[in-house]
Amino acid sequence: MRAMRVFRGFHHRGIAPACALTIGNFDGVHRGHQAMLALLQSEARHRGLPSCVLTFEPHPRDFFAAKAGKPELAPARIATLRDKLVELERCGVDQVVILRFDEALASLPAQEFIRQVLGEGLGARYVLVGDDFRFGAKRQGDYATLDAAGRARGFDVARMMSYEVHGLRVSSSAVRQALAAGDMAAAAALLGRPYAISGHVGHGRKLGRQLGESAPGAADGFRTLNLDFGHDKPAAHGIFAVLVHGLADRALPGVASLGNRPTVEDAGRVLLEVHCLDWPLGPEGGYGKLARVELLHKIRDEAKYDGLDALTAAIRHDTDAARAFLATHASQRRQTTRDRI
Repeated sequence: MRAMRVFRGFHHRGIAPACALTIGNFDGVHRGHQAMLALLQSEARHRGLPSCVLTFEPHPRDFFAAKAGKPELAPARIATLRDKLVELERCGVDQVVILRFDEALASLPAQEFIRQVLGEGLGARYVLVGDDFRFGAKRQGDYATLDAAGRARGFDVARMMSYEVHGLRVSSSAVRQALAAGDMAAAAALLGRPYAISGHVGHGRKLGRQLGESAPGAADGFRTLNLDFGHDKPAAHGIFAVLVHGLADRALPGVASLGNRPTVEDAGRVLLEVHCLDWPLGPEGGYGKLARVELLHKIRDEAKYDGLDALTAAIRHDTDAARAFLATHASQRRQTTRDRI
C-alpha cells in the first residue's frame, strides 16, 4: 500500500489535481469515521480518483472558544494529530489536507468555501459528508447547499447517516464521554480498538528514579517514559493500566499517568508518564523511540499528595493494581485465543 501523503494547506505541487473527498475533524477516527472512510475508498476506486480527507487544526471549536475567551467551551481532545493521521492511513486514505482554522477560514462564506477550497484548491469530484455537516461563515452551509453546488459545478455529493453500535450513535462526543467516565471498554467499543496514545519518548525531570527505590521490581525507582500529549485538554485523565508497544519485541505491561501532575513542581503541562512494570529498556530507557501506549483500564483519578513519600505510596498501590488487572487481562486474552482455535 502506498504511503498516505499529508499536506498543510492545498498550495502544494504534489497535491492531487482531483479527488474523492470527505471533510471533518475526525477526532479519534472512531467506528463511524471508519465506515465513512470505507465508503469514500469505494467511491474513489469506482471513479479512479485518490481519496482525500480535509481536516482542520486547531479544532474549529478550539478557535471559537479562544476567540470568545471561554476555554471551557473547547472540546477535550481524544487524539493527537499524529494519532489521527496514523488511523487515517490505516483506513487506506491516499491524501490528507490539513487547513489551519483561523479568522480567514472561519469568515469564509459557504459559496466561497466551495469555490476556493473544494473546487480550486482540491479539485473535488465527489464529496461525502456526515448527516450533521455544516460549513462556511456562521455555519450557513449545509448538505442542501453543497448538493446544489455539486449539481451546478459538476461534482457528486453524498451524505452518510449516523453509525450505531448496540443502538448508540457513534460520535466523537460519545468517545469523549466514555473516556471522561473512565469506561475504557466502552471507548474501545466505539473506537473499534483499545484507546491509545503514541509519541516519541522524551526526557523528564528524572523524578521517578528517586521514588520507591525499595519497591519490588523498581530497583532504580519508578522510571517513566514521558510522552507529550500536545494538547492541554485530553479526553482521558487519571492513572491507567497499560500496554506499551514499539519499544521491545513484545508489549510491555505498565502503569501510566495522563494529566498535568498536580504534585510536582512543573505541573500544568499534560504528559503521559508510563512506568513499565518489568523494565527491560536499560539505563537510557526508550528515549527518542516512538511508543504507542494502550490505556486498558482506569485505576483512579489524579490526586495531589503532600510530599513525595505519599506520592510514592500511591504509585506502589497503582503498580499493584495494574499488575492485577493486566494478569487477568492476559489470561482472558489467552482464553479467547483458545476458544477461537
